[in-house]
This record gives sequence, structure tokens and C-alpha cells, in this order.
Amino acid sequence: MDLLDLAIQIIVNVVILAPILWFSGRMLVGAQKAKFTDALWIVALGSIVGAIFGYFDFGFIGAIVMLLIFLALVKHFFDCGWLKALLISIVAVIIFVILVAVLAVIGVGLGLGLGMLGI
Repeated sequence: MDLLDLAIQIIVNVVILAPILWFSGRMLVGAQKAKFTDALWIVALGSIVGAIFGYFDFGFIGAIVMLLIFLALVKHFFDCGWLKALLISIVAVIIFVILVAVLAVIGVGLGLGLGMLGI
């Protein structure tokens, strides 16, 4: 595991995922509990834990443990229960999938911007 790669992964994840997680949290637990800085911490810590589990390749059990750790991060930082943390995560994934689909349709998600068309 290269530290530069880890730093880039954390930065990219924070830039892309934190706003989506924050928006999802605000919808489900309110603005008082779901702060943007909390979403930043959740994504950053989740990325680090994910990199560690990915490095040691724990397989399916590692994926389950990592999911539980991520839900525990959401539960802790957004001050909610386990089911609400799961719902926040599911809504965030749905928002992410919709965003990626929209970007893919306009060519951004696939790297096919206007430059590929010669414009």
C-alpha cells in the first residue's frame, strides 16, 4: 500500500462521496445531526479502513466487517441508530448511482467530454 495512492484515494473519495453522504444524512436525520464535517470524517476514516482491509484481503468476511465499520461511523457521527445509518447509506448509494448515470449520459462519467467530439 503506497501512502501517495492512499492519500489520493482519500481525497477523491472525500470530494465525491462526502457531499452525497451529507445530503443523504440531512434528508434523514436533519441538519442538526448531519454536519458536512461529519460526512468528511466518515468518508475519510471509511477510506482508510477500506484500504487496510483491501491490503490484507480478508475476503467476504472482511467486506462484511468493513460494512459494519462504515455503518458504525455513520451511526456515530450522524447520531442515529443502526437502521437509520443503513438507510442513510442506501440513500447515498442511490444518489451516487443516479449522479453517475446522469454524468455518463452527458459523457463526463466515461471521460467522453466535448473534447472527444472535437468541440
